[in-house]
Amino acid sequence: MDFLHYQKGHLFANKIAISELAKQYGTPLYVYSADYITKQYLEYARALVNRKYLVCYAVKANSNLAILSLLAKLGAGFDIVSQGELERVLKAGANPNKIVFSGVAKSVVEIERALKVGIKCFNVESEAELYRINEVAKQIGKIATISLRINPDVDAKTHPYISTGLRENKFGISYKLALDVYRQAVSLTNIKIVGIDCHIGSQLTELSPFLDAADRILTLVAKLKSENIHIEHIDFGGGLGVCYADEQPPMASSLMKELNKKLVNYPDIELLCEPGRSIVANAGLLITKVEYTKHQDGNHFAIIDAGMNDLIRPALYQAWMNVLPEKESQNTDEKYSYNVVGPICESSDVLAYQRQLSVKQDDLLVICSAGAYGFSMASNYNSHPRPAEVMLLNDMQHQVIRQRESLEDLWRGEIVL
Repeated sequence: MDFLHYQKGHLFANKIAISELAKQYGTPLYVYSADYITKQYLEYARALVNRKYLVCYAVKANSNLAILSLLAKLGAGFDIVSQGELERVLKAGANPNKIVFSGVAKSVVEIERALKVGIKCFNVESEAELYRINEVAKQIGKIATISLRINPDVDAKTHPYISTGLRENKFGISYKLALDVYRQAVSLTNIKIVGIDCHIGSQLTELSPFLDAADRILTLVAKLKSENIHIEHIDFGGGLGVCYADEQPPMASSLMKELNKKLVNYPDIELLCEPGRSIVANAGLLITKVEYTKHQDGNHFAIIDAGMNDLIRPALYQAWMNVLPEKESQNTDEKYSYNVVGPICESSDVLAYQRQLSVKQDDLLVICSAGAYGFSMASNYNSHPRPAEVMLLNDMQHQVIRQRESLEDLWRGEIVL
């Protein structure tokens, strides 16, 4: 997060004081850098300029319209998993022909809507889904373009909750069954095969799992060609990790260049990828206020106004996220090993364990690398309104891109008996 730095003892984002953002917009508060998002997207795109490509941002990582519209203007495609995400990207100005529709449970309504707007393709995740798409397309007089999401049974060496490429995971079609399912697809009247897709997991910090999966997919592409089934694009998915603590993931450009090398004998095949976290995670932060400090029985708690309802990653899969005080610590400050905990009535509502901090009541903390799977997974648990979101437009300018929810928003659509 190279846009965060201390200046005269206080934390700044670009040239904007964190304290000023908190004062103007309140806390908890999500803040994103437009420049960082742009830089991360272009790192993918510029590594692929010598071939046909499409970088499809994984909308689930962060679906704010401002972020989607920024990426659409840069030329991005989008990887979606629901009709809600489809409508979001269309609202943001996306070209429908740059949308790929993933997800294991596509409904009839979702398939029909995607066909009518003319998406690039469906990433099909089961035989049953393939037949459903064919029937829906037949009923409305459309030809559905599809790729099969193949599960290559490659160990992504990541947390089991975000592993998607092993045979026991719910995603995709078994590598062993793939050839037969493609044969079935050829026989269907309203299906056009255009691609092959895989996605093996998230927060990958080395290249080898990606390249192993690519080798398995290319072996299958060769078998398909021998049966006169020709692939127009290969979608290698997403999952590239980011630095939360001391991880050293490869650069996006390195991954793209290595995958491009794998396709040296396939110059006419379009290369697709579906990055999400690596574009937005380190573009975002969560500003929170210390409501109380609590010291008892050798335990120290910094009790903040942000909770697992605002940022569930630490509670959901023990994610480690850096926590910075708004006021720069001095060597003479008294520090404690704090558990940074939220207001939610759950023992799992801990955003950070055992952090050496010097803080007091009403101080501000910044939780780093919160741009991905932060607000997009937020909830109203314990009837807390969701935070506002702000975009840093440049070094000095910022703008609200989502208003803070009001208390009335909590019961909108409900009735009193």
